Amino acid sequence: MTKTQSATRSMTATVPRKQVRVAVWASDPITFTGVTEMLLGNADVFVATDPFPADVDVLVFAADRVTPDVLASMSKAAAESDVPAVLVARQLDRPVLLRVVECRVVAVLHRSAATSERLVDAIRVASQGGGVLPANLLGELLRQVENLNREVLEPRGVNSAGFTSREIDVLRLLSEGWDTEEIGKELCYSERTVKNVIYAMTSRLNLRNRPQLVAYGVRIGLI
Repeated sequence: MTKTQSATRSMTATVPRKQVRVAVWASDPITFTGVTEMLLGNADVFVATDPFPADVDVLVFAADRVTPDVLASMSKAAAESDVPAVLVARQLDRPVLLRVVECRVVAVLHRSAATSERLVDAIRVASQGGGVLPANLLGELLRQVENLNREVLEPRGVNSAGFTSREIDVLRLLSEGWDTEEIGKELCYSERTVKNVIYAMTSRLNLRNRPQLVAYGVRIGLI
């Protein structure tokens, strides 16, 4: 090993990992204290004092069971913050699984298996854009999403990304460089209709122009 390699390895070994800022919400004081103390003993996380502060990386929800009141608190947090969440629960009923995911939960740990190490690992994965779901819950979630597409979205001509089939057709032709007149002739729409479809998409997604709309379509896999 050269001196340069040795020095680089030494420097890498001494650089600490960035702390993940987390906020904890629990359904009762005892659970809150227990989860907070588990996290306070780990150097990889920083626990905020506020339940829903604006400057955290991950939210941690802890409850014995995900009741309507717990879901209401989770929904409130999701409305106020766009960060991912980790859920620790003893019981998670399958009918509320999709609702939990809508609250930005990307990782679920069973309360009996939520050791300090596993909880911190789940927080770290969530902060990096990943997810942690037990196999049975993942399978159930996929089944519920499939049912949602088949029974609710498809009959209304909408896909899971929130685009109608007409919007997708326009977007794909737009990505190929077609202008509004050409798209209208290809799809048998008036040019005004095509412009309205494009305007509706850019307005709904808060995008400034057509290139941004095309880039968004590429990013979410529509194109």
